[in-house]
Amino acid sequence: MKLDVYNFEGKKESTIELPQEFEKELRPDLIKRAVLYLQSLFRQPYGAKEKAGMRHSADLSRRRRKYRGSYGKGISRVPRKILSRRGLNFVWVGAVAPGTVGGRRAHPPKAEKVWAKKINKKERRQAILSALNAALNKDLVVERGHKVPENYPFAIINDFEKVSKTKDAVKILESLGFKEELERAKVKKVRAGKLKNRGRPYKKKKSLLIVVSENCAVKDALSNVPGVDVVRVDELNALLLAPGTHYGRATLFTDKALELLKEKKLFLN
Repeated sequence: MKLDVYNFEGKKESTIELPQEFEKELRPDLIKRAVLYLQSLFRQPYGAKEKAGMRHSADLSRRRRKYRGSYGKGISRVPRKILSRRGLNFVWVGAVAPGTVGGRRAHPPKAEKVWAKKINKKERRQAILSALNAALNKDLVVERGHKVPENYPFAIINDFEKVSKTKDAVKILESLGFKEELERAKVKKVRAGKLKNRGRPYKKKKSLLIVVSENCAVKDALSNVPGVDVVRVDELNALLLAPGTHYGRATLFTDKALELLKEKKLFLN
């Protein structure tokens, strides 16, 4: 399969042969597994304090002749602490046990729990290759909700990596036909508390993914454009290609990135 390479004015410059990484079959199941694996790595462990609810002295004796004991009082064996006393008359209140005021929880969340999931190396690579195939399939990209030009998919000349100003980079993307897509991804305010938006007043959408060959100026230039991600070709992963497990993200490669992908045979070995 061949891919057209366009210049900054949106005119065809040349044609490049796509590497074999784009020939793998679509595997939604592997893409979903790989994305969930990457999302699990960002999950922050949480849990109750180890001694929470157990910082009371609730040692209540049940022996017959112990004056501070509960033997013969007609009360249950719930752990209790002394609230007050008058002579040999004690006022106890339940403590420590689950169900008592200030007591511990029966099964609290534990901070030592491991949230990170696992995935085989070959499955992870296959998921990346599958997501790459979906990224250049116009039908899947449009179905995902992206607004792409009629001539999608295509690549852009390597000089795009040297663009250092945000307004210049955005202007080039608009000249290539991605103006509507950039507008779609702007941050929008929604009514907080409405269904899944509760507590989250702003709605953000993922937009264009730009794949470059190395750390370059355009990576910083587009860092603040809503929804746009710029990534090196050797750092591609399933989460970038299929955010939220939804494959078919609009992706723009530079010609040098495709050459590097072909030369090093990334994600194949």
